[in-house]
Amino acid sequence: MAHVVCATQEARAFTQGLEGFDVQARDVRAMIAELERRFPGLGAHVERRMAIAIDGEIHQDALGAPLAADSEVVLIPRIAGG
Repeated sequence: MAHVVCATQEARAFTQGLEGFDVQARDVRAMIAELERRFPGLGAHVERRMAIAIDGEIHQDALGAPLAADSEVVLIPRIAGG
């Protein structure tokens, strides 16, 4: 199972303070659906406000990115640019 880490207090507010947990998902889209199911509002928050780091590589738009059983997924704030 992929391991998800909520790197911000804002994201942990949806998980009642839980910083890390495992998910069964083959890709980021499925992970977001599971986050929404387990922690209502978190999936939508991730889609709107978060970037996703998978095994150390940051993705600004990662919906189709695959997840391995041993992947570490870190939810981090999106970086705004101009």
